[in-house]
Amino acid sequence: MATKIRLQRHGRKNYAFYPIVIADSRAPRDGKFIERIGSYNPNTNPATITLNFERALYWVTVGAEPTDTVRTILSNEGVLLMKHLLGGVRKGAFDEAEAQKRFEAWKAKKVAKVEAMKTAMADTKELSIKKRLEEEAAKNKAKAEEVAKKKAELAAAAEAAAAANAEEAAEAEAEAPAAE
Repeated sequence: MATKIRLQRHGRKNYAFYPIVIADSRAPRDGKFIERIGSYNPNTNPATITLNFERALYWVTVGAEPTDTVRTILSNEGVLLMKHLLGGVRKGAFDEAEAQKRFEAWKAKKVAKVEAMKTAMADTKELSIKKRLEEEAAKNKAKAEEVAKKKAELAAAAEAAAAANAEEAAEAEAEAPAAE
């Protein structure tokens, strides 16, 4: 029986997530499977991958063929590297402790790289938010100055109108006693 490590599609339209399964190559994509070893959710940033490392390593070592996408996932998680290192142990190139040490060094480097990427994304987002807030504050300040200028103009016009009315009233008052 030819076994494949592949993705099954679950979820709704435009929001899929994928269980990673071991299945007979003749079985339908979303059909019967032998074992579920993890999941892949591309909807998050970065994509969320959960994987049973030991079971994935077991299936790869016994000959299950991963699909292209699953091969990339397994490579990113280190399963294929560990298979390669265990092949070196079997051939006698180095011992299992050395293989484990090399794998841990690779894993630490990988985790540091992912954390740096997440930090950079967070910093970029924070800078973007700060920039938008500064632009909005500048716009609000300009608008406030414009409103204050209009209010000053209206107040000056009202003051001029009041002064004109006061002059007219004074003239009318001055003419009124003369008419009596």
